[in-house]
Amino acid sequence: MGSSGSESGSPATATLDSYAVVGTALSLRGAPYRNGGVDPSGFDCSGFTQYVFARHGLPLPRAVHEQFEIGKLVDPNDVVAGDLLFFATTSPGATHVGIAIGGDQFVHAPSSTGVVRVERMSAAYWSRRFLAARRITIG
Repeated sequence: MGSSGSESGSPATATLDSYAVVGTALSLRGAPYRNGGVDPSGFDCSGFTQYVFARHGLPLPRAVHEQFEIGKLVDPNDVVAGDLLFFATTSPGATHVGIAIGGDQFVHAPSSTGVVRVERMSAAYWSRRFLAARRITIG
């Protein structure tokens, strides 16, 4: 029945449409930060990623530490647009999450700036706090 099938005998797994995910994330730039926020009237970091991925048919868990447990761990040198990026900001372990948009940039809902915005992974603050990247797949 017309599915694309699996490669190398592995279970069929597809990656999300990373361009569409990134497009959705970028369309939300300027949305205000709100602790506990889960929609464009106000987001916290994991509410933002949950909202974006849900728009593309993949509900994510609500909390950062739960999002950190799903998907495939990605080598930092192999990060692509649409990967989730995790940071240890307020305590050890994953406490902040954003979405890679390509190159050295990611989009997220930081409390320090008050709005969804794009930043550089190489910025001193973020590079020192980077924890891991994870790729979310569907299938």
